[in-house]
Amino acid sequence: METLTVALGERSYPIHIGAGLLDRPELLRPHLRGEQVMVVTNETVGPLYLERLLAGLQGLRADRVILPDGEQYKTLDTMDRIYTALLEGHHDRGTTLIALGGGVVGDMTGFAAATYLRGVDFVQVPTTLLAQVDSSVGGKTGVNHPLGKNMIGAFHQPRCVLIDTDTLGTLEDRQYSAGLAEVIKYGLIDDPAFFDWLEANMDRLLEREPEALAHAIRRSCEDKARIVAADETERSGHRALLNLGHTFGHAIETGTGYGNWLHGEAVGCGMVMAADLSRRMGWLKPADVDRVHALVTRARLPTRPPPGLPTERFMELMAVDKKVLGGRLRLVLLQDIGRAVLTDAFDPALLRETIDAFASP
Repeated sequence: METLTVALGERSYPIHIGAGLLDRPELLRPHLRGEQVMVVTNETVGPLYLERLLAGLQGLRADRVILPDGEQYKTLDTMDRIYTALLEGHHDRGTTLIALGGGVVGDMTGFAAATYLRGVDFVQVPTTLLAQVDSSVGGKTGVNHPLGKNMIGAFHQPRCVLIDTDTLGTLEDRQYSAGLAEVIKYGLIDDPAFFDWLEANMDRLLEREPEALAHAIRRSCEDKARIVAADETERSGHRALLNLGHTFGHAIETGTGYGNWLHGEAVGCGMVMAADLSRRMGWLKPADVDRVHALVTRARLPTRPPPGLPTERFMELMAVDKKVLGGRLRLVLLQDIGRAVLTDAFDPALLRETIDAFASP
């Protein structure tokens, strides 16, 4: 096992990474300040891991709520199931919510914790690669709106993150590849040595070799923890670099209907589109665009949006983005492999050229 720390002063918390951690309650229990817990999971993950988690909570009053599985259920309506379970169970301000699942479960549980009784504790126990390397770390929580992805939410840091790498053994290949998109992202935004390592080791990752996988998870968490510690709530804009590919990707997710494309699939395609625009601006060499495209392809991720998203619709969807400021769209683009910037100083005509090159008529 390895332990990293997200350094946020009094809100600092550990990230425990290793095999078999679901069977080590001593890692979790110090972060449960009361006698009540509410485990939130979904109908896919619950049958696999819920009882193992509950076995380590003996002596506490542990309730559970089982959500439907899928991005299409990441809504305020589904959130009401969590609130109702908490209220019916008479959970007070000493309760702790435990998110057992992927990014959807984690985001919704964190948002419920941020807003129930104006804020209670929560813990992340991510079971997908995407959640382990990205969404479980950093305290971003929320739900989708029909007009935009993750537009309703709050910053609310967990008390700890418990990453049991064994849970990836039951993860389907498509979900696994979706997580690799976020891993690639860290190399692109500010860790060029990691990008080089990914190029050399992508085959090992696809085979889920334990040593390679442990390294990729640890390095991703280290990169994200460092960025979050420097800019917890995106006030300086530095944390927004973590959204490389996301503005393009969120447009795909919203435009195709939540759940039809996995988040990581949309982000993978979005990073290729961001690299293409960066090249058109004269920032990124064509050879580096090819490297991005090749690595995303090797991760078995799509590199073109699905049919049915013409340019005008694509740009309309991109305009509904959390990085819009003062009516101006800001994008995360690449000046080099490992050097990303947040900017509104791009030529809209070049953005249109990129979308024209990728979008269907």
